Amino acid sequence: MTTDAESLTVVTGSSPSRRRIMSVVAHALLIAASMVMLYPLLWLLAASFRPGNEIFTSGVSVLPSLDWSLDSYIRGWNGLRVSFGQLFINSFVISILSVAGNVIACSLAAYAFARLEFAGRSFWFAMMLMTLMLPYQVTLIPQYVLFLNMGWVNTFLPLVVPKFLAADAFFIFLMVQFFRGIPKELDEAARMDGAGPWRIYWKIILPLSMPVLATAAIFTFIWTWDDFFGPLIYLSDLRQYTVMLGLRTFTDSTGMSDYGGMFAMSVLSLVPIFVFFLLFQRLLIEGIATTGMKR
Repeated sequence: MTTDAESLTVVTGSSPSRRRIMSVVAHALLIAASMVMLYPLLWLLAASFRPGNEIFTSGVSVLPSLDWSLDSYIRGWNGLRVSFGQLFINSFVISILSVAGNVIACSLAAYAFARLEFAGRSFWFAMMLMTLMLPYQVTLIPQYVLFLNMGWVNTFLPLVVPKFLAADAFFIFLMVQFFRGIPKELDEAARMDGAGPWRIYWKIILPLSMPVLATAAIFTFIWTWDDFFGPLIYLSDLRQYTVMLGLRTFTDSTGMSDYGGMFAMSVLSLVPIFVFFLLFQRLLIEGIATTGMKR
């Protein structure tokens, strides 16, 4: 009598050793593809430790030179008229406020679209989705004129206040799809116990929606931290610059560019995004996987 393993080999036509070889080859290809994608980051990291005269003369090597140093980090951190730490603080303030605004405002708007009955709900939801098709550049000039007349230019307000007004339709749509997957029987049971819409939102919807809220928070943080165009338009005072605007100041059209300092600060600018993603990646994957699914 043949064993189950031998029967499986006969049926599939492949031996365990062949499957093992194919697995090794597949993993080798995946590792090689990962190294290709990671190469720019590895080169950036290595260049941040090289002397300035070796950054562009070392070829494609991702290994630091033998006389590597932290001079680029020290020079980059203190190379501007203000400390680069101030720029990190500015970026953190804008990013954290944007995360809070998007999570609060977008969840409230999504709760209204997903759970409440009001006149014109489908129409206004369709209008909200239509705003996703508008490029950011289309509304840039009217928004700038509005904020200029309000005296908000050269402050953080144009970058933060719209987040508290549910201006990001993408996150509203994402949360609506998630909220629709929560059984409505929970709402009905809460109403029988005397709970109103606000209490249902706070006590039932939000605790069950942590994955999608974390997804919105992570994407908001990453997009806000990496945003260059918005701060470039509204901020002109160096003391209010974000990290992305600060990196631009290391390059000079006259040829006096400090690439070492720029590379060093670029490496540091990636650390908050990496840490934020690492801490919440489980909730991010769960939120993406369950959004729109019926449970």
